[in-house]
Amino acid sequence: MDTGNYSDLPLSGLKVVEFCSVAAGPFCGMLLADMGAEVLKIEPPEGDTLRQWPPITDGFSENFASLNRNKRSMTLNLKDEQDQQLARALVLRADVLIENNRPGVMARLGLGVDSFKTDHPDLVYCSISAFGQEGPRANEGGFDLTIQAAAGVMSVTGEADGGPVKCGVPVSDFASGLYAAFAIASTIIKVKNGLGGSRIDVPMFGCTLGIAALQTSEYFGTGKNPVKLGAAHPRNAPYEAFRSKDGHFVIAAGNQKLWQSVCELANVPHLLTDPRFARTLDRAKNQAALKALLEESFMTRATDYWINACRERGVPHARINDYETALDDPQVKHMEWVQEIKLPNGATTRTFISPVRIDGENLPVRLGPPEKGESNERVEHFLGQRKRA
Repeated sequence: MDTGNYSDLPLSGLKVVEFCSVAAGPFCGMLLADMGAEVLKIEPPEGDTLRQWPPITDGFSENFASLNRNKRSMTLNLKDEQDQQLARALVLRADVLIENNRPGVMARLGLGVDSFKTDHPDLVYCSISAFGQEGPRANEGGFDLTIQAAAGVMSVTGEADGGPVKCGVPVSDFASGLYAAFAIASTIIKVKNGLGGSRIDVPMFGCTLGIAALQTSEYFGTGKNPVKLGAAHPRNAPYEAFRSKDGHFVIAAGNQKLWQSVCELANVPHLLTDPRFARTLDRAKNQAALKALLEESFMTRATDYWINACRERGVPHARINDYETALDDPQVKHMEWVQEIKLPNGATTRTFISPVRIDGENLPVRLGPPEKGESNERVEHFLGQRKRA
């Protein structure tokens, strides 16, 4: 963990107060913190719910650690009037407020966006919720699973003949956090240009539809619902997982040149003249037959052979890694993306840091994940600093 001076980080000097729990909001806050913002996480007395999620190392949640580095923590009971006033004072000294409660909760606590319009017109106020701040579903709650289902992700995930499954990575949570961080960073420029703050409304439902641009455009263009294709692609082939003699690997050959290279490495030159596979769309239409023919060749040799053959011919490819293997990849080691981090209890663990580099340098881990309320005694420090010009 690096504790050096990083005043040259892009968001250095930006003050953020985070009223968030679990994933989407804390991820947004961490993205800003990684870029140098000073993020104060406000937690209820019992702490962020994520603190209870396993795996637990000597009493501290590794899940919580993965989403809360580079932050400070303060506990406040926002149902208590005195603590509400303290929270308000902290926000008035900040540039950004992030919250991921249901619509209306912050207003009931005296911390709604309208309550800051006069006293803090430059405040960037970002709300992350399941369906947005207005509309027929605004008052509904939601988690990653329910949003993946509602936004269509589960309808295109899994094998064609399989039951509904969610994406293994919580894409709705993290896509929403990314949208929120991008919107905040963009709005900060607006504030710097003298145009005042804004209310940012980040609906997880909308964000999940937003990252499904290829699926929504397929529906708009054809009038037909996209369907589950397993590892295959609706418009490209060969572009999926294939069996080898000892396992599986994937190939993404999305143009004619790469298709020719696949036929060469698989020793199936006769497929180049087969009218079923003449063009990319032909191959996509007939990909079940194409897969069967290619696998006749691929199953004669081990995955290592095909990985090397693809690499030699410039065909995009990959092993189907588990996380142990992915995190041990030579590229991960070269980029130094996995680093040790100290937990508040003194235990040391590892974390995957921000993958973004600026001027050839990784963004530093300045602070480990905070102990619940570890900055309660530093309240004067936060209140004493003047708001950034």
